[in-house]
Amino acid sequence: MKTITKQKPLDEIKQYLKKCQKVYIIGCGTCATMCRTGGKSEVQAMKAVLEADGKLVTGWMIIPTVCDELTKYALQAEEKAIGEADCILAMNCSVGVQMIGLHRQDRPVYPALNTLFIGMEESPGHFIEVCEYCGDCVLGRTVAICPLVRCAKSLFNGPCGGSSQGKCEVSKDIPCAWQMIYDRLKELGRLDILEELAPLKDWSVSVSGGPRKIDLEAECKVS
Repeated sequence: MKTITKQKPLDEIKQYLKKCQKVYIIGCGTCATMCRTGGKSEVQAMKAVLEADGKLVTGWMIIPTVCDELTKYALQAEEKAIGEADCILAMNCSVGVQMIGLHRQDRPVYPALNTLFIGMEESPGHFIEVCEYCGDCVLGRTVAICPLVRCAKSLFNGPCGGSSQGKCEVSKDIPCAWQMIYDRLKELGRLDILEELAPLKDWSVSVSGGPRKIDLEAECKVS
């Protein structure tokens, strides 16, 4: 699973950095590198662009996984160069931006990328959204195909009836998720699942009115 990102327009990035003469750049060695939006090549290219625009890049680094707590120690290791900068330009996902901001509250942290979705690599360089983290997984009933993201209409309880030859009416390039589910169930000899009454989905775990939190020690304790 990867967080899929896309670089923001340069004009937007430059607008963020308008009042910053000195910039420190941080890339990510995992998802952003795979997406070619924040790996070594992209960070160095951004450095060249900013320097051509008259900025001073005080330093840069690629953190293996910007979204975890090890980021704290990577930032400490680059204390001098970051301390000389007016701001940090984060070439990683939104989680990474927030992680950097958490540990460097003395500097503005600006995103260079837009976070698109959580995806799976279908083929080299090609990703598809596979999960929206709804908190109440139904993949056991839908043979590992998530209807919430694979269906163009996010239909949860079954097909709409608008597909043709296995393609969605929204676009002929989009496979009908429920046709895929049906076909796979048929191959497995489990079409009976579609006749079962499904329990009501617990949407409260994904729509909580605030950021969701979890205590893994408490939640995962085996009794």
